[in-house]
Amino acid sequence: MILCIGDVLSLAELQQTLAIISDAEFADGALTAGWNARLVKNNRQIPKGSLQHQKIQEIVFAALERNLLFQMAARPKLIHSILISRYEAGMSYGTHTDDALMVDQRQLMRTDISFTLFLSAPEDYDGGALKIESSEGERAYKLPAGALILYPASTLHQVEPVTRGIRYAVVSWVQSLIRDPQEREILFDLETVRLQMFQESGKTRHFDLVSKVYANLLRKWAEL
Repeated sequence: MILCIGDVLSLAELQQTLAIISDAEFADGALTAGWNARLVKNNRQIPKGSLQHQKIQEIVFAALERNLLFQMAARPKLIHSILISRYEAGMSYGTHTDDALMVDQRQLMRTDISFTLFLSAPEDYDGGALKIESSEGERAYKLPAGALILYPASTLHQVEPVTRGIRYAVVSWVQSLIRDPQEREILFDLETVRLQMFQESGKTRHFDLVSKVYANLLRKWAEL
């Protein structure tokens, strides 16, 4: 499932994040790529461990924690520490797939889901779309500032070359409580229906039965 979520960051959070970025030092982004991906990765990133990285990560994680749509779709068990990237004119990240396993803070995690949180408005740069391959072909995404896209970490994807301006974005990965993507989508659909039923009719018999099915599937599929 590929899902776009608008307004993950509020306007105030977005402005605060961009202000922090304006004072940050950037390093070669290839340093954090796998041995083959670094051959096609050409961008700049704020070093992990820096004060700016820490402040932005706190903002992003707080936004993800309160975002119901993100929580429903991703079912996060672990979220990898973020990468804050900068693409200037001529920079890109060629076709690659994300590593299946990553170590973050000495903890090994499986990458089920990737996400990109756009920080730059689309009109501020040309090129730089996130292109994701699927069985239906390739599709390019260039979302408004503050919006986020979730997509399977197993896909081939790329960031197309930036030809004008600067593209800022946050990237990270999720190990989900629900490993199977089809099971995650079933739970997402059920939760969506359940919430809609409650908004329209309150706590009815039908709502209770759907809630029972949802809870039992979550109990059956969750990996703690």
